[in-house]
Amino acid sequence: MDSIQLRLINNSSDANNSQIVMFQKNVAPNFDELAIAWRVISNLGRNDYHPFEYPLGMEVNCGDSYGNFTPSMTAVPSQSFQMVLDSSGNVLKPNGIATSPEEVEVKNDLSTGAISANILKDGKLLAAKTSVAPGQKAVFQFKPTIFIGVASQVVEGKVMNSAVISSVNTELSFLGIASADIIMTGGGPGKDSSLFEFKLDNINWA
Repeated sequence: MDSIQLRLINNSSDANNSQIVMFQKNVAPNFDELAIAWRVISNLGRNDYHPFEYPLGMEVNCGDSYGNFTPSMTAVPSQSFQMVLDSSGNVLKPNGIATSPEEVEVKNDLSTGAISANILKDGKLLAAKTSVAPGQKAVFQFKPTIFIGVASQVVEGKVMNSAVISSVNTELSFLGIASADIIMTGGGPGKDSSLFEFKLDNINWA
């Protein structure tokens, strides 16, 4: 199984056409960057559903100080990568085993110029570490969970502000799941509105 099949179903009473955002948090120590909106779902009407995949794998690429970006490479926990200068220019290469079996490392082994290290899932930006100086490394570690919630003015693939991140506190675990529905409930007009909730249902285990 390469990915988990999911459906987000809007069973809420929301009449504001709210955006739904999903993201993961890099739990590696000393990671000080804000989370990125991995998926943003818009215009999901009542009783509509939105199918999507959650790949079990991820990809890594890098940007350099010249505005260049490397091709994405498949990455799994315990792998290390390095940005180096070869005869063609700056390139990203596998670099053996990471310090921790749960982490993906990206080292800047260039002599000059900072890099950005990017993690993608399903071709969409999931996390990034910017301004990685020569001799430094970016470290990424993720739990098999996503955070999901209702937000406004968020853009897929862009950093979210801390207020949005702190307001989205529903964490769903995909550990051992082959497919499932994510049911959205709550909302409603005026003072009678209730908090939005997201729960897994119709779970098929791997």
